[in-house]
Amino acid sequence: MNKKCAVYREILYQKRVHGQIRFTQKELASTLGISTSTVFNALKSARDTSIIRVTGRFFVLQDYRKLLYLFATERSLIKDMMFSLRLEKGSFDIEAAMPPAIAFGLYSATQFLLSAMPTEYDHVYVYADRNTCAEIRDRVRVWVSKKNSGLAPNFFVIEKDPLFSRYPQPLLEQVFADIWNAPEWYAKDILPKLEELLS
Repeated sequence: MNKKCAVYREILYQKRVHGQIRFTQKELASTLGISTSTVFNALKSARDTSIIRVTGRFFVLQDYRKLLYLFATERSLIKDMMFSLRLEKGSFDIEAAMPPAIAFGLYSATQFLLSAMPTEYDHVYVYADRNTCAEIRDRVRVWVSKKNSGLAPNFFVIEKDPLFSRYPQPLLEQVFADIWNAPEWYAKDILPKLEELLS
C-alpha cells in the first residue's frame, strides 16, 4: 500500500476508534515511520478539498466520510496483489484451509463485521506476508483448476504492508476501501452495509 493511503488509514482509524481529530505532521510521520514531507504531500488532496483544516501547529480532520472516500479512491488492490488462482472449491473450504498467519480481507472479513452478510460470495481474498506464500500455495495446490484454466481467479493473496499488523483485524476502513476497488458484482451490495457501520 502506498504511503499516501497509509496516512489516510491512520487518521481514519484514530478518528473512529479513539475520537482523535487533531494531528501534527511530525507525530504522524513518527508513528508511520515516514518523513514529514511525505505526510505533507499525502495531505495535499485533503487540504485542497477541505477534508482537513490546517492551523499553525497542527491540522484538524473536518470530514471523516470524505477522507474515507479519498482513501478508497487512492487504494489499489492490483498493485499489492502477490498472486491469484482459480480454485475448484467453495469460499468456506478455502477459508478453512488458510494458515494462521494470514488475515482475511474483503468479503471474508466482512463476515466478522456484519451480523448478516447481504449476499453470498465466491471470491476469497487474504492478506499475507511473502514468507507465507509458499505455505498458502501448498495448502490449496490440490484445488487449482486444471480443466478450466481460462476462468478468472477466485482466490487472491494481497501483500501485508509494513504497518498492517498495527491495526486490529479486520480493520473496517481497510475492508471498505478494498471492496470499493473490487471487481465482483456483489461488492456494491456490501458497501452500503459497511457504510452504516462507519456512520
